Amino acid sequence: MDWILITFQWYLTLLIIGIVFTPLTRKVFKSFKYDFGYPIAKTLGIILLSYSVFVLGIVKVLPFSRPSLIFVLCLFAIINWLIYKKNKKIGPDEINLVPSIIIEELLFIFCLFFWTFIRSQEPSIHGLEKFMDFGFMNSILRTEFFPPKDIWYSPEPINYYYFGHLSGALLIKLSNIKASIGYNLILATIFAQSVTQVFSLVINIIKRYDQKLSQFKAIIYGLIGAYLINLGGNLHTIFLFTKGYPNETPIPFWKILSGFNPTAYWYPNATRLIPFTIHEFPSYSYVVADLHGHVFDIPFVLLTLAILLIIFTSSQKLKVKSQNLKSKVKSFFQQILTNFNQFQLISTVFLGFMAAVHYMTNAFDGPIYILLTIMVFFFLFGISIKFFVNIVTLLISFVLFSLPFSWFFKPFVSGIGVNCSPKFLTDLKKIGPFLFEAGNCQISPFWMLFILWGFFWISFAIFLFIRSRTSRDLSLQKNNKTMKSVFAKASTDKQLNNFLLILFSFSLFLTIIPEFFYIKDIYPQHFRANTMFKLGYQAFTMMGIASIVTFYLLKNIKKSIIYYLISIVFIVFLFFPSIYPYFSVPSYYGKLDRKVQLDGQVWLKDNNLEDNEIVDYLNKNEKQQPVILEAQGDSYTDYERISAFTGLPTVAGWWVHEWLWRGSSDVVGKRIPEVVSLYESNDIDETKSLIDKYQIKYVVISRLERQKYPNLNEEKWLKIGKLIFKSSNGFGALYQTNL
Repeated sequence: MDWILITFQWYLTLLIIGIVFTPLTRKVFKSFKYDFGYPIAKTLGIILLSYSVFVLGIVKVLPFSRPSLIFVLCLFAIINWLIYKKNKKIGPDEINLVPSIIIEELLFIFCLFFWTFIRSQEPSIHGLEKFMDFGFMNSILRTEFFPPKDIWYSPEPINYYYFGHLSGALLIKLSNIKASIGYNLILATIFAQSVTQVFSLVINIIKRYDQKLSQFKAIIYGLIGAYLINLGGNLHTIFLFTKGYPNETPIPFWKILSGFNPTAYWYPNATRLIPFTIHEFPSYSYVVADLHGHVFDIPFVLLTLAILLIIFTSSQKLKVKSQNLKSKVKSFFQQILTNFNQFQLISTVFLGFMAAVHYMTNAFDGPIYILLTIMVFFFLFGISIKFFVNIVTLLISFVLFSLPFSWFFKPFVSGIGVNCSPKFLTDLKKIGPFLFEAGNCQISPFWMLFILWGFFWISFAIFLFIRSRTSRDLSLQKNNKTMKSVFAKASTDKQLNNFLLILFSFSLFLTIIPEFFYIKDIYPQHFRANTMFKLGYQAFTMMGIASIVTFYLLKNIKKSIIYYLISIVFIVFLFFPSIYPYFSVPSYYGKLDRKVQLDGQVWLKDNNLEDNEIVDYLNKNEKQQPVILEAQGDSYTDYERISAFTGLPTVAGWWVHEWLWRGSSDVVGKRIPEVVSLYESNDIDETKSLIDKYQIKYVVISRLERQKYPNLNEEKWLKIGKLIFKSSNGFGALYQTNL
């Protein structure tokens, strides 16, 4: 039962962070009448701690060490204590929230231990892109000051989005838990954060519609929302009732209908239905367990949506009644001064900060949530001075808060491609940032788009029907002052209805963009894959929240044939996304009856004992971050396992990944012959020159090196350096150079 004690130790770290940041959360989310946003405290704390140590590390003021993190946490504890002292008066309404907070904390604990157990059935940090994610975190863990080193392209810093990985490394350092265990606990933490934050967000929205809604019903809606967004899929599970189709060659489901046939269903196809594209969602991410930026950003995104909800429901449109130029000018400056004293503008600064966090965590999300925020401002303020003041404030805040990251980051996006450009444009090839590439034309069949987004489209249509029906009923009964129905009361809140409208509309917009535009990267056939992936991922979360609120609004329609038909349609379409985890989890993790194991390094010990011993030796004996030499290999292979599991940079790593991150295949391509020479050359002087060039301290010679380099010259390393470690099975050796 050691895994329970380790998970509990991890949980205590999270609990302390949550308690420390509860006063600030309570102040910011005081309008959340169900729980004052309590589940957000952990996420808010992780973000502020991570950003603080990141900036202090960039300016070389504070090293990234456990004492430093504890020191910064203590500073935040003092700040939050002062906030508590200033707002310590707790009214009876807040005392009544204690049961809600207890329920949410128990839900967090359950989800943390639940997904920890799931991961324990196959905890390996192996396969897909786990080496990359784990390597990033290990590099950060070894970093004294930022930016962290790129483990696969020494001596350059990481040129990718790593703020999420920094937040994971922070939790590993604070909890003092082994990194290969922490990897799996981080995934379970993100799951637990996201479940409880969605739970809170959904309940607080529907509580605004009906403050008298019973706790039991509110909890049910909250759980349904948390389940759908974190565990649900799309309508692809309809293929469970077909004969199946070959991977990457989808057939319309109505052509292959059969009885229930789960053996023909392959869960990853739900994220690769449209050829040459990616359209993932959180549930799939949790199952395959790659800790990419889009996964780290899930709880961060939910925090941004919560802030936008507060702004949207607390702001009022400013109307300028000035009649002449003088009064207009005077009004202009008065409104600017007024804005800079308002809570809303402070929130705008924080939204700029969050946009920077999104950008540093998963770059696409930065502009996505800047655009969503601007859309919210437009709904609130129209084309007005206040609108422009808030946009300028948002953008300036974003630039300033992202500067510590962007100062060292070189964007590798080369333009905005136009899908299916006509010939007269492909002849031009480029206009400004827009690219017109001949042959790049992919149109998604409508039926495939419906499989991906059909449930949300149906929910949006139902929401529009309810909205229009309610507006008509209110118009007919506007003089009836005794009308007390919950639905009528909810419908009169135009701002809240418009907030849901924005979530639906903006998400629909995100899913349509890849049909017309794509962000240019290095992939030829999959040229719009990342664009569809990043935009669709965010659309899934936003439409998921709006859909469950729509589910709640259904109950307020007058009971009639229409009500029952709409309810049946909604529930039927909800069924297919809801059953996804019952097939994805067993497919990846099996029957969940294995011995519990949290250490993601165990697979290495079982399959490559010599590599495991080399990793353990380096992690135990080398506390700095010198360069190692190991065999260079292609992306998604087992090469670069030593650098990934130690955080020690190597000369050249996964080729395609570095190509993507740095915009050229040459960055690794030119180093590959040099790595070959280092292992195979008999020229001692040439080898010494390359050692000096890359400042190599350790040389790994193990099974993969012997396979990769058939002419490997191991004897020369005894002349250039010394043997410092040999594995127990004799297959692996580690040499230290005379550098």
